[in-house]
Amino acid sequence: MTTSLTIPGEARAKSVAEPGFAAFRLDTASLHASVTDPALTSMTLLNDIAGRYPAAVSFAAGRPYEGFYDTASLPRQLRAYEEHLEKEAGLGPDDVRRTLFQYGRTKGVIHELIARHLELDEALTVDAESIVVTTGAQEAMVLVLRALRRDAQDVVLAAAPTYVGFLGATRLVDMGVRPVREGPGGIDLDDLTEQIRRARQEGLRPRACYVVPDFANPSGASMSLEDRRRLIDLAEREDMLLLEDNPYAFFHAGIPRLPTLKALDRAGCVVYFGSFSKTAYAGARIGYVIADQPVTGDDSGAVVFADQLARLKSMLTLNTSTVAQAAIGGFLVENGCSMERATRRVAAVYRRNLRAVLDGLEERFGARSGFRPTGEVSWNTPSGGMFVVVTLPFVADDMALERSASEFGVLWTPMYHFYAGTAGLRQIRLSFSVLTPEQITEGLDRLASFAASGPRLVHTKGERTQS
Repeated sequence: MTTSLTIPGEARAKSVAEPGFAAFRLDTASLHASVTDPALTSMTLLNDIAGRYPAAVSFAAGRPYEGFYDTASLPRQLRAYEEHLEKEAGLGPDDVRRTLFQYGRTKGVIHELIARHLELDEALTVDAESIVVTTGAQEAMVLVLRALRRDAQDVVLAAAPTYVGFLGATRLVDMGVRPVREGPGGIDLDDLTEQIRRARQEGLRPRACYVVPDFANPSGASMSLEDRRRLIDLAEREDMLLLEDNPYAFFHAGIPRLPTLKALDRAGCVVYFGSFSKTAYAGARIGYVIADQPVTGDDSGAVVFADQLARLKSMLTLNTSTVAQAAIGGFLVENGCSMERATRRVAAVYRRNLRAVLDGLEERFGARSGFRPTGEVSWNTPSGGMFVVVTLPFVADDMALERSASEFGVLWTPMYHFYAGTAGLRQIRLSFSVLTPEQITEGLDRLASFAASGPRLVHTKGERTQS
């Protein structure tokens, strides 16, 4: 038997779902502009389309390969990290439990293992206290941009096209972005110099330039060693930070990797973003930032930029999940702190898939293919990473993606999202990381049928518009 207590004179609260309930409503015009910004809505749009066409072959998602995931590895890696704390860090049982279950250091608890990995794989010696472990590299970007953005005069430069997550982070902190041309060899250094000059002429302060030197998302472009050195010299000369993002460098063609910008940096102008989402597993959401630049004018004494970022993080996420850090920490311990070693199998999968995509495009759209659309199809040929960019002879926007999914059963990402809607309207990004060779073959067959179909004219607000 149950009883209910009714307080005299007190009306029962109505549910929003009840008829006649006048719910408080918010108009998007009253909210921050980022909630409707295309840079922040592109991800949800792609997820929505993928959810509605589950049978489609998807070249859209930039997720890591799942074939080597094993749920049994999680408890094993947690135990490996626990043993690391006991044997190497010398912690007793109470301190080990506290490390795993309590709120952790704002800067993170696996910073020393990350520093060891960087020394082994990147020939990069950094003070572990200059590392802030974050909830994915995305949080690191928000923290750095928030710290650099003082007022509306502060702007950041970035190659166009650029990673939509970085564009979204700039929107969240109201920081302007000045696009810089990108070619097959990465960011155009002459145009970067020109964009810095123009920004200053307009009374703006160029604070930093965001760059992905190895197999950039979305273009797949990589910078030469000479251009990396020139970029560092340019940043030093212009008194500007470089924000280096490095999620794909281990997915190379088997040749010796070029040094990171951070490893080449002698002036201290590089802030480095790292992530274990592609190299270990994305579900842990563990990233980090190296910010070892000295900060003057702080009353607390000797401070580096990482300390300032930790202050911001303490008011945002307080600390990064210690359980997730422990899993990644165990992953590092199991692999001797070498991500080059840890990623050998998955890097081989990506090399195989990249070859399958490039060969498949040549077979279907190359000079001998007999393909005769209304215009030409072309593509770039990256030497690693997870992405290939294809140029189509018609506009490849969200409406075209919808038609590609519904009529041809193939998904891809419109490139104009990576230009903040200002360019790339005839380009698409193909991500091949989670596909099998058989799926790639089928998907490219469907893409060829879609490309051969040409544009379609639809009616939008009384006008004929290509889709």
